[in-house]
Amino acid sequence: MTTSAIPGGPSAPTAPAAPRSDVRTRVGRAAVATGGGLLLGVLTNLAQGWLPDAWQQLPNSGAVWSTVAFAVGVLLYGNERLVQAALGGAGAEAGLVLGYYGYAEFGRDGAGSLFFPLVWLGLALVAGPLFGVAGWWWRRGRDARRRVAGLGAFAGLWGMEGLLYAVDLHHIPEAYTCLALFVLIPLLMARDHKERALTMGAAVAFALIAYAAVVVPLHMVSA
Repeated sequence: MTTSAIPGGPSAPTAPAAPRSDVRTRVGRAAVATGGGLLLGVLTNLAQGWLPDAWQQLPNSGAVWSTVAFAVGVLLYGNERLVQAALGGAGAEAGLVLGYYGYAEFGRDGAGSLFFPLVWLGLALVAGPLFGVAGWWWRRGRDARRRVAGLGAFAGLWGMEGLLYAVDLHHIPEAYTCLALFVLIPLLMARDHKERALTMGAAVAFALIAYAAVVVPLHMVSA
């Protein structure tokens, strides 16, 4: 630790610089999160051509993309600070958008108007940090309320997607698949029966909020 002299007063300690190894680790994790998002964005574009019928839409869904941010918060940033998980989630989701539309532009017939790429990028920069934090809360949360909120938000994504498929698109097999994940995530990932019940209740609330806040406005701008 070094000190800096202040005229007319005592020396004050300055904050030590972060060790270079820590900086390299953070940069490496950010690169993995963003680069992984880019690759998965390309893969989701390709998967739309591989999957049959209405299943083609699922890889490009908000639930699948936000699952990547949740996984980043769990796997890459479980031992980091919360803000690092938020930044990693943002990098992953931004990478997904850039990979998806980049491949559409240069590997297919073109991405067309910039309107929807910019809409999805804006949503990615909101959802990415939120679900990076949700994954961090679920893994590291000592407070049961944070674990419930993080896991409930993750499950609620699939509830929102199930509502979209059932109510708006009338694709029933895909709706059942999403709703099955909506139920299974709290049952399999919560720590005990009390947390399972609370997480399921939170998931229902998150699903309805997400449907109203995301799906309805997207329908309005798509009309």
